[in-house]
Amino acid sequence: MAKSRFEYVRNYELPDPIMPNAFIVVRIDGRGFHKFSDTHLFQKPNDKRALDLMDIAAKTVMNEYKDVILAFGESDEYSFLLRRNTKLYNRRRSKISSSIVSLFTSAYVFHWSHFFPNDPLKYPPSFDSRAVVYPTDKEIRDYFAWRQADTHINNLYNTAFWALVNDGQTTTEANKTLQGTDSKDKNELLYSKYGINYNNLPAMYRKGSICVRVDPQSIRLSLDDTDSETNTANSATVEIASSSRSAHQINPTPSGVDENDATPEDGDIRRRSKSVKKVKPYEGIDGEITILHEDIIKDKFWNERPWLTI
Repeated sequence: MAKSRFEYVRNYELPDPIMPNAFIVVRIDGRGFHKFSDTHLFQKPNDKRALDLMDIAAKTVMNEYKDVILAFGESDEYSFLLRRNTKLYNRRRSKISSSIVSLFTSAYVFHWSHFFPNDPLKYPPSFDSRAVVYPTDKEIRDYFAWRQADTHINNLYNTAFWALVNDGQTTTEANKTLQGTDSKDKNELLYSKYGINYNNLPAMYRKGSICVRVDPQSIRLSLDDTDSETNTANSATVEIASSSRSAHQINPTPSGVDENDATPEDGDIRRRSKSVKKVKPYEGIDGEITILHEDIIKDKFWNERPWLTI
């Protein structure tokens, strides 16, 4: 930046670093998406095209920022978890938050035509963002549990609401019908009146979308196990066939030759003698990004991915 007498104004830019050794979650949320979804004729209560578009935008963020190790999305929002020890932008809150939301928004616009080929954008969408700091893995797990629980609550309400509207009620009447109802009441309404079993709806709508990387080592181990099982089966087949042939042989073993004197081939010896290499613990910053629609509240998800809360 060129020197000038006006440069003093930079002194007003205050640093905003986030404390070290703490988790960072950036949550982005659509601004005015009720109007946006109505204008662009989104299907109600869920438009899979719009949700898939949100997922692609989230994957774009994770591809660009390797320190983003987990993302969870529902409706018009997405939450991004950064590694506890991330050094991204020197942990500057404003830089992290603004960079993620701007990339997400541009990716949303960039991929729009792929999911809505016959519906061009009528005006630019926008998202706001905030960066929140959490001290321990407990708060992280509770945060994502909160967002998934919110997904269920909102989707159950919206499913019942739009069933009533599509049945002839106005939006005001539908809201009044659902006022004071709990989850059991809404489930009963959907099933008894419309034959809808809420639990049979796509998991994407009920549980939201989880973006997480797959440990490449776990894939290799899985392939190795498959190959091992195949080789074992093939070996067993060969042994059975060999035994069958031996039973029908009439020539005895030549004198002076002990069948137990056979030694392993050199290749087998070399394979067994190889030392086991130490594998670096997986950190969640490489590997293929996959999209899941499963329970993130219970222990199973987190136990299978210990690197998320290290």
